[in-house]
Amino acid sequence: MIHKLIAMLLLCASINTWAQAPAKPSVLVKAGKLFDARSGQIITNQGILIEGETIKEVGDISTVAAHAPNATVIDLGTATVLPGLIDCHAHVLYDLSNWSPVRDLRTSSPQAALWGVHNMQIWLDKGFTTLRDAGEDDTAYGQLALRDSINRGLIRGPRIVSAGNFISVSGGHGDVDLLAPDQALPRRPNIADNVEEIGPAVRRDLKYGADWIKLMATGGVGDVFSDFNIQELSEEQMAKAVEITHRAGKKVMAHAEGTEGIKAAVRAGVDSIEHGTMLDDEGAALMEKKGTWLVPTLEVFQRGSQPGGLVGAEAVELEKTQAVLKFQPEAFHRALKHHLKIAFGLDDEPQYLDREFVALVNDGMKPVEALQAATVNAAELLGLSQKVGSITTGKFADIVAVKGEPTTDIANMRNVVFVMKGGEVIKNLK
Repeated sequence: MIHKLIAMLLLCASINTWAQAPAKPSVLVKAGKLFDARSGQIITNQGILIEGETIKEVGDISTVAAHAPNATVIDLGTATVLPGLIDCHAHVLYDLSNWSPVRDLRTSSPQAALWGVHNMQIWLDKGFTTLRDAGEDDTAYGQLALRDSINRGLIRGPRIVSAGNFISVSGGHGDVDLLAPDQALPRRPNIADNVEEIGPAVRRDLKYGADWIKLMATGGVGDVFSDFNIQELSEEQMAKAVEITHRAGKKVMAHAEGTEGIKAAVRAGVDSIEHGTMLDDEGAALMEKKGTWLVPTLEVFQRGSQPGGLVGAEAVELEKTQAVLKFQPEAFHRALKHHLKIAFGLDDEPQYLDREFVALVNDGMKPVEALQAATVNAAELLGLSQKVGSITTGKFADIVAVKGEPTTDIANMRNVVFVMKGGEVIKNLK
C-alpha cells in the first residue's frame, strides 16, 4: 500500500512538473521588406512569429503582433529579409585558402575537422544556414562528425547534408596519391577501377553515414594529373553506383566537366551534375528531359584564373583553370536556354560566397533567380523543402537580413547584417 502511495505521489509530481513546463519563447521579427522565395516578390511590412526553432506565423505585421503581445521583438528595419541561404557545393574540411595539391596529405584528420569548425562559422556569418558537403578525401569522415556534432548542439554551424569520399579511378580526379610509383601510398577505399569495385566503395560511404554519394565522372582542374576533358568512371560504373545509392534512399552527385562525362553521368541517372563546365546542347537537352539538377560553381573558376587566385596551386592546375574557363559562359547559357533546374554552389572558400551570386547574374541569371537558386531551389535539390528554403509557417526559423536590395542589385548579398538559424540569433544588427 505504501509503495502504491509513493508511486501515486511521484506521478502527481511529474504531471505537475509537466503542467508547469515553461512555454517556448516567442520572438517577433519585423520585416519591412521580405523576399518571398517562392514567388520571387518583395512583400512589405511583414511579421514573422517564431516559437522555439520554428516559424509559427507569417503575415501583416499588425496582425501577427496582435497574436503575440508578449513576444520579444527584433526589428530588422529597412533591411531585406530572406530565408536562410543554402550552399549546395561546399568542401568544409582543411584550410580552404590553401590550394596546394599536398595540403590534405600534410593535414591530419583531427586538424582538418578543427579547420571545419572554423569554416562553419564563416558560412553562418555569410547567412548560409544549410549546406551540402560535396565530399572530402578524409577516410575518417570528419565532415560527418561535424554534421552530427552540429545536430547534437555541440558546436555551431549550418545544417549539413554530406557526401562521403570521392569515388574515383586510379589516377583520376579524387585519387590523392601524388607520389612516385616506388613511394606510392596504400590504395584508398574510394578508388574503383571497374564495376565490381563500385559496390564496396559506395557501401563504405553509406555504412558510415553519407547522405550523398559523390562520383568523379571526369577529370578535374584541382589536381596535377587528370584531364577535365576525359571521362573517368564508366557509365556502367556510375549506373551501378546510382542503383545502390537510390536503393538505400540516398542521392548521387557527379563531378563532371568534360562533355562526354556529363552525358554519361546523366544517362546513368545521377541526381545532380556539379560544374557542367563543357555542357553541350545534347547534354543540356538530356538533363532537361531527365530533370537532372545543375550546380554550376562559376565563381571558383573565374577567380582561379586571375593572378594569385589559387594560392598554393601548381602550374598545371593554373593552366587547366585558364583552359576550362573558356567553355563556362556558353555552357551556362545553354543551361539557362534549356531551363535546367539550377541550385547555388560555391566550391571555394566561404568568404567568397557573395561572389557566386554576382557570377550567376553576370552570366545570365536574373537577381531573383540567383536568390531562388540559393533558397527554394537548393532546398528542393537537397530534399529539404518541408524544412528550409522559404520563410513559411512550420519551417525552421532560418532568417537572414541584407542591407540594400539584392533583387535589384545582387552585389548587396555581401552586406549580410543579421543571421538566425533555428530561432537562435547568430549575427545581430549593430
